[in-house]
Amino acid sequence: MTPTCRPAASRLVATGAALAWLGCTAMAQPLQLPGAQPFNAPGTQQSAPASAAPSAPRPRTMPAIRIPGEDSLLGKTVRRNGGAGEATLEKTATGFGLKLRAEGFQAQNLVEPCAISFGETPVPLTSLGKPAGLPRYKLEASACPIVFDVLEGGFLVVEPAEPCVIEAAQCRIDPRGVWGPDARTLVARAKEIEAERGKAENAVREGYRALSAKAELPEQRSIAREQAAFSSERAQICRDFQSEGSHSFCGARITEARAASIRARLGLPEPKPEAAKPARPATARRAPAATPPAPVSQ
Repeated sequence: MTPTCRPAASRLVATGAALAWLGCTAMAQPLQLPGAQPFNAPGTQQSAPASAAPSAPRPRTMPAIRIPGEDSLLGKTVRRNGGAGEATLEKTATGFGLKLRAEGFQAQNLVEPCAISFGETPVPLTSLGKPAGLPRYKLEASACPIVFDVLEGGFLVVEPAEPCVIEAAQCRIDPRGVWGPDARTLVARAKEIEAERGKAENAVREGYRALSAKAELPEQRSIAREQAAFSSERAQICRDFQSEGSHSFCGARITEARAASIRARLGLPEPKPEAAKPARPATARRAPAATPPAPVSQ
């Protein structure tokens, strides 16, 4: 009986068909290079590669400003509104004291001038910390307890709210306002003071923006009103400072004080004091060459 080849042929046909299918499938897949992102199956959407999470926005802040200390006032004579009375901050065994002579008018005759001296020795001062960002002191004088904030080269009296009447002399004195150098000495420093005021103005603007960014909507409105009222408040304080329009000393110091107050409200640390720049070594000048003497004619 002759053997048949149909089963073997069937197996060969099936194997060939399977190989052909595998070959077609392999040809259908595109070439993938090493390190490339794998291809998605047909009908699926390719997902975007994962990216780093966006960084949180930095909180608004304000430029660093100079915070004046007692050294800027120590030993210097300042006058109310640059012209009346005299005050000098001095070092004492227990801290600081203030020698003060205030000018005013007779309580019963407000056109008759008078003056009150608080003694030949400095009146003790009590430190009240920095509630508004600047060093604050209280003058321990029962006749007129003055509270003031130290400014650069002066101070701002924040209390009392009304003039004091010294009963023993029937003299009415008003210590309120800015005490600073003699106004006649400030005109020569006008450009320097204007530059300081410009820096303080910028710090105040940025400071109010930082305050507003941290506040809720109702408080933002209050901050906006405060900022809008600052210019008129400053003008009110400085209106009696002598020759203010020629040097802007009072305006600059009040602006610096507001910037310090905003910085304290933001909880920012005090800026480090600027290091003094080392003096440049003097270079010796070369001596000019000696001129030969002119010949003497015989």
